[in-house]
Amino acid sequence: MSSLAIESRDPPNNPVDIVEQLAADHDWNFQRRSEDELAAEIPGQWCSYRLWFCWHPEIGVFHLTCALDLEVPERRLPAVYRLLALANERLWLGHFEMWSEEGVPTFRHGVLFRDGMSATGELVEELVEIAVNECDRFYPAFEFVIARGKRPEEALAASLLETEGEA
Repeated sequence: MSSLAIESRDPPNNPVDIVEQLAADHDWNFQRRSEDELAAEIPGQWCSYRLWFCWHPEIGVFHLTCALDLEVPERRLPAVYRLLALANERLWLGHFEMWSEEGVPTFRHGVLFRDGMSATGELVEELVEIAVNECDRFYPAFEFVIARGKRPEEALAASLLETEGEA
């Protein structure tokens, strides 16, 4: 029977240090909240996104949350939850959920760094790019549901028009 115990090894480098350098290089507004946490604001296609990065060295997990600048009124929550489920079916990495404290939709993703694996600048930059791209891609659908009262299926269809072939 295999053991689920994690061997104690030296933790890999802190990915939050890499995020801090990336934020400085891109002139993002950011605040290093602790050794293992950083908050940043990053411009997107539709709004500025609030990102939160957290490193959990004890389990070797780097966590990224990207909040959309859309508050969800109580009456729209059921439709937004349906939209979250539909959007998540279309994602390969990460997922959307409601950030209950703030009342906003968020994109979340975690990466495991163990067994000699460690974060690189390229990987962290790709993770940020994926988060912002997915938020940009689905933002119109969330806006249609929250501000315009569209049905989730209708909002997704309208916002994710994907062209096929060449003109």
